[in-house]
Amino acid sequence: MVNTKRKPVSVGEMLIEEFLAPMGLTQGALAEAMGVPRKLVNELCNNRRAVTADTALMLARVFGNSPEFWLNVQRRMDLWEALHTPARRERIERAKLLERVA
Repeated sequence: MVNTKRKPVSVGEMLIEEFLAPMGLTQGALAEAMGVPRKLVNELCNNRRAVTADTALMLARVFGNSPEFWLNVQRRMDLWEALHTPARRERIERAKLLERVA
């Protein structure tokens, strides 16, 4: 399960603080390396767009890591937000465990 006490690092924070800033890259340079519009990278950096499988594969190629790395960053944030948004949590908690039939 996800650590519910502390909000995980977002994709945007990860991109900016661990990749773009240390490498001296701009959002435009990353967009060019990925072969995507700058708007897509800007939306990722500002947490207005989620990482998809395609985006994870592109980021992995550009930075030399794995697509699973990027998908896991997104997954941790998605789970945390689901558990910490009252309406979403209420809906989730209505789900009931099914009993197994032998």
